[in-house]
Amino acid sequence: MAKILITGTAGFIGFHLAKKLLERGDEVVGLDSINDYYDVRLKHGRLLDTGINPEAVEYNKLVQSSTFDSYRFIQCQLEDAENLNRLFELENFDKVIHLAAQAGVRYSLENPKAYVDSNIVGFVNILEACRHNKVKHLSYASSSSVYGLNETRPFSTSHNVDHPISLYAASKKSNELMAHTYSHLFGLPTTGLRFFTVYGPWGRPDMALFLFTKSILDGKPIQVFNNGEMSRDFTYIDDIVEGITRVNDNPPKGNESWSGKTPDPGSSKAPYKIYNIGNNSPVKLIDFVRTIEKALGMKAEKEFMPMQPGDVSATYADVQGLIDNFDYKPETTLEDGVGAFIEWYRNFYNI
Repeated sequence: MAKILITGTAGFIGFHLAKKLLERGDEVVGLDSINDYYDVRLKHGRLLDTGINPEAVEYNKLVQSSTFDSYRFIQCQLEDAENLNRLFELENFDKVIHLAAQAGVRYSLENPKAYVDSNIVGFVNILEACRHNKVKHLSYASSSSVYGLNETRPFSTSHNVDHPISLYAASKKSNELMAHTYSHLFGLPTTGLRFFTVYGPWGRPDMALFLFTKSILDGKPIQVFNNGEMSRDFTYIDDIVEGITRVNDNPPKGNESWSGKTPDPGSSKAPYKIYNIGNNSPVKLIDFVRTIEKALGMKAEKEFMPMQPGDVSATYADVQGLIDNFDYKPETTLEDGVGAFIEWYRNFYNI
């Protein structure tokens, strides 16, 4: 199997992906800065679950997993080009799956510099390291947020995405542009993955499912934005990981029929490709709340709020590219996915 660097393995998606690839036999090096954007105890819990002792973690030091012989972890910042380059030179990765980033739409209004440092400077450092160390495929996390003011739904990778409405979205769009440049100039195969509202066990505490579940169990009101009329293409973590795995295993080769006269934004003559990974079935926020209430057996006290700056009213993924190229489409129902999260939440927090 392959030797793969996964960035963001103390994070939600990276943690699940690392486990899947390790269980099928790949050799994995995980990288994460373990910043304090949210409670680091959750990040430490994810590390422990993959056999990495948080107490053994030191900056720029590889730590061996006690659970997987083929897994090692290193704490490193994406902005640290010197140590990042040294890691690439020493390890000679076959492929890189870049999931680490400064996440969150609303936080980008408060701390824009964090997004420039991690999502733009850090991404250039990843591109440069891949280029100079002959990595065979770079897969990276983009976001449904790039669709911004686009009102044509379902969102398609053939749509124009030049009107983002948050710095987070703009940083993800910039990643796609930079990736194409490296694919074109240096022949580096790159695949961007636009994730649509990922949820499930070990999820992020700043996401709606985690926030709502915690507040309901604590007997506190929940804030329901846009009066519950927002809709999201909620996508379960196992479906996301399966999509990433299939994409990672199949580097793009370039679209021979691509034309500069009628350019397709989601592909290129260069080895470059963009995919949506979503459930292809949007759910209204108020219905999402009802699903959580049913799974908990409790009613939520609701505070209906206006739309927040940087948010979009709806997301809806066209996943035809995944179907056509990989015979794959996410299928986990919202009820099953929410139930799995709540079971994990109760176990993790002993509730």
